[in-house]
Amino acid sequence: MLALFYIFIGVAIGVSFWQLTRIMNLRGTIATDKDNATQGKIALAFMAFFYAIMIYCLIFMNVLMLPESASIEGEHDDNLFNITFWLIGIVQFIMQFLIFYFTFKYRGKKENKAKFFADSHKLEIIWTIIPAVVLVLLIGYGLWQWNTVMDLSDDDDSIVIEVYARQFDWQARYAGEDNTLGLGNVNFIKGINSIGVDMNDENSQDDKPVRELYLPKGKKVHFKFRSQDVLHSAYMPHFRAQMNCVPGMVTEFGFTPKYTTAEMRQQSEVVAKTAVINKVRKAKGEDPYEFDYLLLCNKICGASHYNMQMKITVVEQAEYDKWIAEQPTLATIIK
Repeated sequence: MLALFYIFIGVAIGVSFWQLTRIMNLRGTIATDKDNATQGKIALAFMAFFYAIMIYCLIFMNVLMLPESASIEGEHDDNLFNITFWLIGIVQFIMQFLIFYFTFKYRGKKENKAKFFADSHKLEIIWTIIPAVVLVLLIGYGLWQWNTVMDLSDDDDSIVIEVYARQFDWQARYAGEDNTLGLGNVNFIKGINSIGVDMNDENSQDDKPVRELYLPKGKKVHFKFRSQDVLHSAYMPHFRAQMNCVPGMVTEFGFTPKYTTAEMRQQSEVVAKTAVINKVRKAKGEDPYEFDYLLLCNKICGASHYNMQMKITVVEQAEYDKWIAEQPTLATIIK
């Protein structure tokens, strides 16, 4: 089916070039009513083709989209996306119909005479105010969502995790019993202290370095980000979360996971997407894929940018408590 889609695209491009070539050869000639009627019918045919492709993409290529948000805060991102998508989709659907239909209806005819229409203040006001109001509402919703995600002042009970970026991998450390991270700076990088933690800071002693993120379902997680070398971007697509990691400064955001990894693997959208991926992998003789949350880098930070991945596992609170208790502290690692 995908091959047929590419064939349609190729045919459409070919027809477009053919039409452009014909137009270039029509210099100095006058189109007849028959020519105009033909072009009008071609416009209607292209409209039908355009809508068919659009409907096909909406129905059969929806599997390429991300499943629903795996974080509570990300639900508002999905809402904003859906509202914007439907607004643009409805306007686009109507406008494309008007463009192609009017091209056919008002095609050139010898007995027709064009009407001169200077302006309409009423129309100008309508198509200026309505988009302006819609944009203000959408931007306002987006700003409210941003402020909600970034307001971490009252999250005393949240889990504090530092994510450290460098070419080309991620490292992380959890705040210990005091729920406060020790100071970090690239000047402290030495030997196995690869994150650059100030071990003279008493808050650093119980911090726990890890190479894989474990998060408890239903508990707010406060992430802090640092970068050792260049600009990276911590991207957790299923949680609708992304933040730049900037050398020399700490950036942050927070979210609350709402599905464990096991629960997310059972989501119908994830099951369908996994089936498509495994069909391709099987054809290539590769091992089957199993869904996992991932931390990715969304900045092109160098030649091995694509390798910057860290697995994220979301579990129930009891399993998380057991896992975090088993992790060694910095004080026991760096002596």
